[in-house]
Amino acid sequence: MKDYIIRATAADEFVRAFAVTSRGVTEEARKRHSLSPVASAALGRTMAAALMMGIDLKNDRDLLTLQFVCDGPIGGITVTANAKGEVKGYVQNPEVLLPPNAKGKLDVGGAVGRGELRVMKDIGLKEPYAGSVDIQTGEIAEDISYYFATSDQVPSAVALGVLVDTGDYHIRESGGFIIQLMPFCPDEIAEKLEMKCAAAPSVTTMLRNGMTPEDILKELLGDMDLRIHEKKEVAFRCDCSRIRVEKALIAMGSRELAALALEGKPVTLNCGFCNTDYTFSVEELQALLQKMKANGK
Repeated sequence: MKDYIIRATAADEFVRAFAVTSRGVTEEARKRHSLSPVASAALGRTMAAALMMGIDLKNDRDLLTLQFVCDGPIGGITVTANAKGEVKGYVQNPEVLLPPNAKGKLDVGGAVGRGELRVMKDIGLKEPYAGSVDIQTGEIAEDISYYFATSDQVPSAVALGVLVDTGDYHIRESGGFIIQLMPFCPDEIAEKLEMKCAAAPSVTTMLRNGMTPEDILKELLGDMDLRIHEKKEVAFRCDCSRIRVEKALIAMGSRELAALALEGKPVTLNCGFCNTDYTFSVEELQALLQKMKANGK
């Protein structure tokens, strides 16, 4: 199954919903960053959430960033997504290893610990919108649900899951859903939805049983006049490039760049989002210096 996301409404548009399957996205991140199982689960859940939140942005150039600034051994999580279904992200400590939690599951909450969840939206204004809440459990879905309720005042059911193969650590399943109640939603709809979500299997169980994002929302909202409005493929994609890295070197200033060139060794810069290395020879560094002098910098 290809990775994709759907956006839907139900109950006369008193409910809006998103669902995504993102196994390939999480597997790509796992390979790029050499993630441990618990790091794969933490980053995969965050990327699934960001994809569902990002598809709600209005313009292709708009960006949404989720950042867990935390004190747990994972060190922190940063994920960026856009309205085109593209996402990228990393964790500070990709090799973190922890024993299973009390339920025998990957201990994402223990890896994250406590701290702050920051949500930033760059929608073309002078300053990006930024909101934050204290991390409640570190289990990602619960913290994002808390953010919606506290910062956006939107009651939301958020479920995220990543199933990691115990043998080779490949990603077997990944995805999630977000269901939100709009203003003035009747109490009976809210109560019915709460019961449905409480009785539903886990996201990874539904995906493992072959359910698609459409099937998942039908399971939860099928008797509430579910209407699917958009379906879009999603992918792990980074917009870094050698040209961008050159600009970063130039931004260091001629003095710093000259000092690097005088060391007589190639310089390698790494993109944290996709773990791609960009190496510049001494000759290339000197050429950049000449370009800066020609431009009066």
